[in-house]
Amino acid sequence: MKKQPINIVWLKRDIRSQDHEPLFKAEQSGIPYKILYIYEPSIIEYPDTSPRHLKFIYNSIQDLNTVLKPFHRCVEELYGEAITIFKYLDKEFLIKNVFSYQESGTQITWDRDKEVGLFFKQKNIVWEELQRDGIIRGIKNRKDWNTLWYLKMHSPVIQNKYSISKIAPLKHPFLIPKVIEAGWRQYPKKYQPAGEKKAWQYLKSFVDKRGVNYQRHISKPAESRLSCSRLSPYLAWGNISVKQAYQFVATHPKKKNSARAFSAMLTRLHWHCHFIQKFEVECRYETVCINQGYELLPHKENEAFIRAWKTGNTGYPLVDSCMRAVEKTGWINFRMRAMVVSFLTMNLDQDWRHGVYHLARQFLDYEPGIHYTQFQMQAGTTGVNTIRLYNPVKNSQEHDPEGVFIKKWIPELEKVPLAHIHEPWKMTLIEQTFCETIIGEDYPLPIVNLQESARLAREKNWEHKKHPAVQKEKHRILKMHVNKK
Repeated sequence: MKKQPINIVWLKRDIRSQDHEPLFKAEQSGIPYKILYIYEPSIIEYPDTSPRHLKFIYNSIQDLNTVLKPFHRCVEELYGEAITIFKYLDKEFLIKNVFSYQESGTQITWDRDKEVGLFFKQKNIVWEELQRDGIIRGIKNRKDWNTLWYLKMHSPVIQNKYSISKIAPLKHPFLIPKVIEAGWRQYPKKYQPAGEKKAWQYLKSFVDKRGVNYQRHISKPAESRLSCSRLSPYLAWGNISVKQAYQFVATHPKKKNSARAFSAMLTRLHWHCHFIQKFEVECRYETVCINQGYELLPHKENEAFIRAWKTGNTGYPLVDSCMRAVEKTGWINFRMRAMVVSFLTMNLDQDWRHGVYHLARQFLDYEPGIHYTQFQMQAGTTGVNTIRLYNPVKNSQEHDPEGVFIKKWIPELEKVPLAHIHEPWKMTLIEQTFCETIIGEDYPLPIVNLQESARLAREKNWEHKKHPAVQKEKHRILKMHVNKK
């Protein structure tokens, strides 16, 4: 029996209907095409993945299907390993082309792509991997990257149009287990809602009103939840492209009146790609100190410290409220992310790898290229950037002066007076009794002395920065990431 020729669009972190080059290429090809999303058990079980990511992906796909439905199309969701699924499809169809975006992912996704790519080559299937946002594959340094990024951002946004599909839905054995799919449908209200429509609602509300205090509130844990763009999960899972966001903000009529806020937003879109490009060039950020001289810096693993940090029970209110907030909602602002990483690696003196996957699972907007590069930067293991040591009490006093954020996420401290909300352990026993919060019982005592742990961290990390191995690696990294305009 003669097999039907088809093309395939393989969705990854690009779940949207517009400014989508693989879908555009499929439409232009003149060959019937299928749109696939593959839930791969090996990737689901990888330590960076969590149910919240899968819930966001699943619900983004349902949103996309509402756009595709009038064209008798849908994203066909398959549960299994990509190589197994493509081998099955190869037996059922004459696959001519596969269109997808390049993925700047972890080692497991890179190995998967190499295996699938080899199979496609053996079967004479053309796999066209297209450039995602401003990320360029195969470059050895960042010379001229800025220029190329700006050219990409100013290129026309693809206006995708869809023809009526004339091929029947796939019949396959790779169904999502019902119990798993039922869990994905249950989407917590505290998470940002998924999908392309919501991405545009958030972007429009930011430029129309929410962004007016963007720069003023960007570091504040409570206010930033409203004043920041909150586009990060939509960019991470491709509900909207960086180019779409960039051009919408850059050409918006309100830009003149909100020049500083809009300019800051555009700068952060550039940074978004900047860090992913770093990861694309050197994906070792995930597993080893990017400056290998820091592998020589000793850390004594303390399971009690790590557990207290993960659960928000360190005794430092701002650290704990951040860890509890991200567990419940999937989001905290950039400064708070930096602070909790600094606290783990500096004050608690723990290896960054003891926290990196935990926060990857917590962040609804988990993007490997940003997550691992930023984590190592805040942990001080790049050997290039200034070592950052955040004081959680000082940050609490400056960015949550009324304790609003702290009391929202740590109900044990709700009745603590403002004078002590940032350092509740300093209350006398009678003060603790009055506010019905006994420190050490209702809320933990600090697990380390802030001043002493900071002093030891400075001495240890600043001294190690002079190590010959660190200095040698520093020069290699600077050479690799040279960025001349």
